[in-house]
Amino acid sequence: MTRVLIRVNGELSKELQRAFPQLAAQAHHEQSTLTGEVPDQEALQGILHALGALDINVIEVVTIPD
Repeated sequence: MTRVLIRVNGELSKELQRAFPQLAAQAHHEQSTLTGEVPDQEALQGILHALGALDINVIEVVTIPD
């Protein structure tokens, strides 16, 4: 498992937060972060694809060291 932080533009609604139950969401003014563990690169790509499909602009993806 790899711990990641994904920063996106805008605040995520509760409904959108529920779309990613494996990630904890926090709002930071005009941006939000999603933080959590992903099992592999394929899972991370799936999350990023889903965000793109929802028209959510990803600003940054960071791997958080153990």
